[in-house]
Amino acid sequence: MSVAEPRRIVLFRHAKADWPQVADHERPLADRGRTEAAEAGRRLTDTGIAFDLALCSTAVRTRETWKLAVQEFPQRPKTVYEERIYEASPGELIALLNETPDDVRNVLMIGHNPGIQGLAEVLAGSGEDEARERMTRRGFPAAAFAVLSFGSPWKSLEPGAAELRDYWAPAE
Repeated sequence: MSVAEPRRIVLFRHAKADWPQVADHERPLADRGRTEAAEAGRRLTDTGIAFDLALCSTAVRTRETWKLAVQEFPQRPKTVYEERIYEASPGELIALLNETPDDVRNVLMIGHNPGIQGLAEVLAGSGEDEARERMTRRGFPAAAFAVLSFGSPWKSLEPGAAELRDYWAPAE
């Protein structure tokens, strides 16, 4: 891969979760979340990005979101279920992305707020004005995702190093 070929990171918040009497990590998706996860999968496919790697939190709601979204993909990327994504800060998520092998070009991270939204905001040093405005206005509701690109090795990913290319959230 040449440096001129941008790497892409898609930050994807899990779909709408239910609130049963279980530990937070064990919360499943709500009915609406199952519908939104599949819709987000279709929208992710529409980006045309061929993901090399999916990093997914081990929480039930993120695993369910990923299982439904990836069914819409033409090809399933390698998936790593990573417990460090759960309750991670933007800095911890950057450290995790810094560990990505150099032969990986496009990464999809399925996680939680406030970490996923914070990471999108911290990484996006520049970007498409329309996407930035939508993300600022909508925040990062369940099943939303942001597409960022950067042209450096993973180990050099840091705040402000990426460009916000796209943003999508389900209809309110």
